[in-house]
Formats: sequence, C-alpha cells, structure tokens
Amino acid sequence: MTDSKHWTLNIDEKGIAWLHLHRQDSKINTLSTEVMKELESYIHQIEQKGPTGLVILSDKSSGFIAGADVSEFTSWNNEEETYQYIKYCQSLFNRIEELPCPSVALINGFCMGGGTELSLSCQYRILLDSPSTRIGLPEIKLGIHPGFGGTVKSIRLMGPLSAMDMMLTGRALSARAARKTGLCDYVVPERHMLNAARKIILEKKPTRKKSILSKIISNRLIRPLVAHQMRKRVAKKASRTHYPAPFALIDLWEKYADSSQMMEHEARSISKLLATDTAQNLIRVFFLQSTIKENGKQSDFRASHIHVVGAGVMGGDIAAWCVLKGLTVTLQDQSPDRIAPAIKRAAILFKKKLKIDRLVTSAMDRLIPDVEGYGIKRADVVIEAIFENLNAKQNLFKDLESQVHEDTLLCTNTSSIPLEEISQVLKKPERLTGLHFFNPVDKMQLIEIVHSEDTDEEKIKQTSAFAIQISRLPVKVKSTPGFLVNRILMPYLLEASFMAQEGIPVVLIDKAALDFGMPMGPIELADRVGLDICLSVAEILSQRLGGIVPDILQDRVTSGNLGIKTGKGFYEYHNGKPIKPKSDKKEINMNDIQDRLILRLLNEAIACLREGVVESEELLDAGIIFGTGFAPFTGGPLNYLHTLSINKQQSRFDEFNRKYGDRFIMDKGWENILC
Repeated sequence: MTDSKHWTLNIDEKGIAWLHLHRQDSKINTLSTEVMKELESYIHQIEQKGPTGLVILSDKSSGFIAGADVSEFTSWNNEEETYQYIKYCQSLFNRIEELPCPSVALINGFCMGGGTELSLSCQYRILLDSPSTRIGLPEIKLGIHPGFGGTVKSIRLMGPLSAMDMMLTGRALSARAARKTGLCDYVVPERHMLNAARKIILEKKPTRKKSILSKIISNRLIRPLVAHQMRKRVAKKASRTHYPAPFALIDLWEKYADSSQMMEHEARSISKLLATDTAQNLIRVFFLQSTIKENGKQSDFRASHIHVVGAGVMGGDIAAWCVLKGLTVTLQDQSPDRIAPAIKRAAILFKKKLKIDRLVTSAMDRLIPDVEGYGIKRADVVIEAIFENLNAKQNLFKDLESQVHEDTLLCTNTSSIPLEEISQVLKKPERLTGLHFFNPVDKMQLIEIVHSEDTDEEKIKQTSAFAIQISRLPVKVKSTPGFLVNRILMPYLLEASFMAQEGIPVVLIDKAALDFGMPMGPIELADRVGLDICLSVAEILSQRLGGIVPDILQDRVTSGNLGIKTGKGFYEYHNGKPIKPKSDKKEINMNDIQDRLILRLLNEAIACLREGVVESEELLDAGIIFGTGFAPFTGGPLNYLHTLSINKQQSRFDEFNRKYGDRFIMDKGWENILC
C-alpha cells in the first residue's frame, strides 16, 4: 500500500488496484495540478505492477470529482503555458486508457468536467443509482469546452449527437439518462457498487459498440450538414461574438472528428478560449456563485417542515420547490379550490424533475393542503406569499407570531413593501426576514435575503442557510424600495415602455437588448412578468423614489392586455410564444435604443451600490446576473462598467437628458466606479 496527500492505492487479493481520491483541505474532489502530479506517479506504479484491473473511486461522500480546479485557470499566464498543461493532462488520461488491464470509474454522486474526462479514459463507468448522481461536461458554462480529451472520447463513446448536445448545453445527466446515452455502462445501488466493479474486471464484460447512425453522422461528407444545424440551434440562444466556445466546439468536431489530430486541436482551441474576456468573466461568475454559497453556510440551521401561506402562483411554486428538495410542506389558503391549482402544477413539476413514479408519489405525499393552518405550529420556516397589501400582511404576521415556536423563521416573500412597515405589528420585529423568490421559482437561482435595521443577524444567517438547503443562491439586501433586483430592473423595463410609447417598434427594442447579450428583450420580459405586476411595482417605486410611469403601461393594463397570461400585452401570443412582426430599422438608431436601456439599468445599479443596498460590487453583480439573467459574459453590470469611459458615458447622459428629461441624470456614484 502506498499513501500520499490526496491519493491512496490498494491492491486486493484478486490483484485489482483500487485508486482512491480524497483531496485534502477540500470538501470536494477537484483535479488541481498537485492532484494531477500525484496521479501521474500512481499511474506509473500501476503500469509497472500490471494489476488484474484498476478501479478509480472517491472517498468523499459528496461525490466523485467536481472537475478541474477552476481557481488555477486565472493563474496561467499565457496561451502557450495553458496549452502545455492541457497536453500534459491529456497524456496522463491517455495512459489510463492505454493500460493493458480493464479499468473502471466507480462514480458516486456528482461527476463533472475533468472528473467526467477522467472517467472517459476508463474502459467502464459504473454510476450510483441515486437522484444525487449527476454526470456531465459543463465547461461551456465557463466559456470553454472540454480539454482533457473529453471532446474526442465522449463523441467516440456516446456518438456525436448525444455527446455534442451534452457539451453544447453543459447539461448534467442523471444516472439513468447517462446509461441510456451510453455515457455509462451500469447503474447500481450503493451496496452493489464495489462488487459490480470487481465482477466487470474479473469477467471482462464487453463494452457497448458504436451505432450505425453515429458512424453515418461522423462521416466527413455528412458532418458539415449536421454542424450547420448545430450552429443554427446554438445561435438562437447565444452569439459567436459573446460566447465563442460552443461555436469553437462545433468547428472542432466538423473539421477533425475523423482525425488523430482532434486531441491536438482540442488543446489549442481551449487554450485560446481561456484567454478570452468571455471565459475570464464567466469564471468570475463561477466564483461569485461559490462565494454566495459559502456565505450562506454561516449557520447550521436545517429545516424539515415548511408552512407556506398563499397558494397563488408564487406561493404554490415555492411550496413545490421546497418539496422537491426533500422537505415536508403544508400549503395554506382560504379554500381547497384555491390550493388545487398549486397541487396540479406541483404534480407536473415532480413528474418532470423526478421521473420515477415512486419518487413522484413520495413528493406528492409531502405537499399537504392545509386550509386551517394546522402546520403553522410544527413549521421550522413560515413563508408568507399573499398579495402585496400592507394591512393584510401585518394582520397575517400578527397572527402567525402568536402560533409559531420561538425558533421558527418568519419570512415574507414581498417584492416591494419594506420590512420595517410589515414588522411594526410584531412583538419581536427582529424575527422578520424577507425571503424574496423570483418567478419562475424552479428556474431562477437567486433569493434576496431582505433585512431591516431591526433584523437579528442570526435570523439573516439562518434564512440564508435555508436558501442554500433548497439549492438557491442567497444575496443579502437592505430593505429599501424594490430591494435590489426589482429596483435595478424596473428603470430598464420602463425605458423600453417609454420607447414603445414613442412609436419605436417593440421588436427592435427587444433586438437591441438581445444584441447586447440579454437573454430576453425587455418588452417580452415585461409581458411574461405581467404588465399589471410591472405597473404595480413601478407605481410603488415611483412613489418612494420618484420618477414617471409611462402612460402606455397604464393603458395596456386598463384594456386588460396584461401580457402572456391574457394572450396579449405589447405582443400578441400564440401557444405561449410572441408573434413578432418584421420591422424596418432603417430609420431607427439601434445604438441609441441599446444605450438608453443599458444606461438606465447601470445608473440604478450604481445608485444601489452607493446607498449600500448590497455590501459589495461582487454581490450586486451576482444578484443581477442570477436574478435577471444580465449578460453573464460581461461578468455583471459593475464589472462591465469598469470597461467603460466615464467621459463617454457622461456625454451620452447629457445627450439623453436634453432629449428625454430627468430620468437621464448621471448618479454621483459613477465617479467612485470609474475613477
């Protein structure tokens, strides 16, 4: 037996080598340079010993390998240095692939990026049969693509369609989905994993053969046609200018899939991509996400029973999401009829996410209609999600405080009412925190953890810990009008409405935002949020912060055209999709449209930072990226600001101020950002 810092090698009585990874000083396994260097020494030993077989496994209960150590990506000084390291890792994994004995990757829980590429170098992959098991190649989310041989080996194993789809989307597969696509060989319960690995090695089970369809699609004459379709599909969601990685991956497959040079070009391609601003900014976003998660772990608070008051779209979906994360939830409203639609939506969500009937049934059993509110006294967390009315919320919380036990978290999902006003009726106002979810709940990662001057700091930490427990990103924000996300987003949406009121075609307004890199145009976004909701929030913010609400918004709401939910807003909708007429932009200055939208958003972001709505630039960037989808390739609005010239922006503000009035007054916080 040989021991080292991160790896341990044991050879059993059957001659099978068991290579265990347990990275020291880390909760998860990642492939740092030090880990890779140690792996190299063990591969050399295995090559010398000639064992019956090799099993690579993790000693971490958290999972197999999360991927490469992303923190090292920013330390590589130039493209050539990156290339040399990538080539080193490729050669290391190739040596595993070339071992004369059978090799098995025994995968418990998550397996991502470089961990998946390591597993692809083994002859077999066995996955734990558990909902927690996820395997994939998500590098595209960092502005790169697989580089340790993953592009070559995944395509060879899974076929080009399945492999390219997995890499282009960055989607992680469940154990059973991985088995279906050919990414893994066996899916087994935990109690059988070790024996399954032994049996595969000793019996030398046959591996899956490549399908005829995969061979046809990989033909060099067919590939350009398939690649063209791939580019069209990717271009609908991302531009080559903003996100070069998926297009580079398609180029790589199209040109070199039948060539021994593909591994070489994979290394060259990823080395170039890592040097781009997009990759560096997306890596920044990755670390922002990690920081938020760590900030949310300052408390050991864990909930088991949640009580949600209000079974509307937001309340019902919050309840369903909590159930999906393993919690028991009682859902309260005034009658069973009001709760029924939420239960129906939850059933659809559970079937989509869980797929297995017994898991769906178990989830449904944990979502309990509760008209009388019996669950209040048992709850660890009570979440209020009723309509935005101060008196109604005050009366509810006064009643809730009299029923819950001392340690229960009292949370409001209000999107606009200050906590100080709601908590006036409480005997202990310091108990109240804001837990502001975003719609749709199952897709939006951010939760604003709202606090007032009175809020107890321990309650803030516990609420943040609860957000982490349900797989959401908590950002602490001050209780000010609109909090963070709604306050910054609303001027952007209102400016789009002003432009529509001026007669600028709405499709061009949306196009300007999409060209900047937004995931959706502001006009379509307003329609999807609901124009009545936009109007309500806009009126509340204008009353508290000043500003004018465009008449066109009030007119749409008065006429009953509320957006997608009524089939018509700024757009008309068919089967949930907007009908976007073609529009001639010859007479329209698209740069002006884009600048008007983005400058309103940036100006409000700077005001929020200056007023201390959040504690740092990093948290503001994270909040707006994860709360609104603000162009991730920029690294966030404030990170983007650092690339701008203050003189040029001042000139644009002055120009727009003369044309459109006081909504284009440059916040004094700009000088602190661009100095």
